[in-house]
Amino acid sequence: MKAADFLHLPPYDKKKDQWHVVIETTRRSRHKYKFEPELGAFTLHRMLPEGMYFPCDFGFLPGTKASDGDPIDVLVFMKDPTFSGCVIPARLIGVIEAQQTEDDGKKERNDRLLAVPAESRSESDIKSAKDLNSNMIQEIETFFVNYNQIFGKEFKLLGVRGPRTAEKLVRDARRAMRK
Repeated sequence: MKAADFLHLPPYDKKKDQWHVVIETTRRSRHKYKFEPELGAFTLHRMLPEGMYFPCDFGFLPGTKASDGDPIDVLVFMKDPTFSGCVIPARLIGVIEAQQTEDDGKKERNDRLLAVPAESRSESDIKSAKDLNSNMIQEIETFFVNYNQIFGKEFKLLGVRGPRTAEKLVRDARRAMRK
């Protein structure tokens, strides 16, 4: 498979009832990587200041189009980081609904799906976002508030919803991709 095929992976494996999450940036990384379809590669997109790092593996769900025009973002909760380009078979457990204000003042929804690896032992009891430690959600919100502030944007958490809302968001994002 060529790297450019990441965007064309099927987002869902119906037989196994799991989603394919493509990781761009790994947990504990200070470097934000982004898949660039024109290059067929992951590129260094941004560098975070000392002491700041991604709290979870961060990637996207292929075959989807979020309101910002990119594939829908996904945070994967797992103990150890993976690598850029890793495809994680995952279960959706919810969504962080968020609004982002760009430096020009334009407000845009920028939701993040929440997922756990489908075959995880340590995260097997997590079925919904409500099963996450409340401190974890607060830390993720703080991360995105600070991350966006560094780059001249504003981030506002609108709510945290469960797997049904996440799956509805994915259905909408898949329809948007087909248009």
